[in-house]
Amino acid sequence: MAQAKIQAKMGESLSSKFSRTLSMADRSGRLVDSLDQLETRVEALRETATAIEQEKESILEMIQSVQNSQEMRSICAGEREELTLTANRLMGRTLAVEVSVGTPRNPQQQDALRKATSIIDELVGKLLDDMDAGRRRLTAMHAACVTEAPPCAVDQKFQAVVIGCALEDQKRIKRRLETLLRNVGNAEQTIKLMDNQKPDERRDTNGGEQ
Repeated sequence: MAQAKIQAKMGESLSSKFSRTLSMADRSGRLVDSLDQLETRVEALRETATAIEQEKESILEMIQSVQNSQEMRSICAGEREELTLTANRLMGRTLAVEVSVGTPRNPQQQDALRKATSIIDELVGKLLDDMDAGRRRLTAMHAACVTEAPPCAVDQKFQAVVIGCALEDQKRIKRRLETLLRNVGNAEQTIKLMDNQKPDERRDTNGGEQ
């Protein structure tokens, strides 16, 4: 009799334990599913924020292009002042949009990013001294960031630095170099247009000087 009760009790205990284990497995599965769904949303959020970052960069570049365009130089002083005020207002409103996507980095990646940024900043500071040489260097540095075989020389030292950066930082570096190359190209085009202007056109552009 006593042995039967013991066996019955053990059976109840095993049944309860087995049932509880299944319940825990169900809860764990639901939590895993929830986290999987959240991970998808997190990645979508990061992609959206990155797209907004890129749109902000694009808008700022376009505003600067308008400000430095030949058309802006060719209009009268009064209209140019009004358009400049509008461009500055748009620039301020664009800069007021703050979006930041953090990138996890280990110490080596952090150091590589610092070196890459320093190299680009140093080159930017020298662009006005020799724009043609600066454009060639920018082209070689950009070639170091592309996966396909570039049709030009590659800056091997810069490439070694960029490879050490986090993947997202590599993409940002490439975008920055592309923006700089476009700005240099626009500046060179403006200089050529100014050089090709007739003396009378230059006087009109400068406000009708005689």
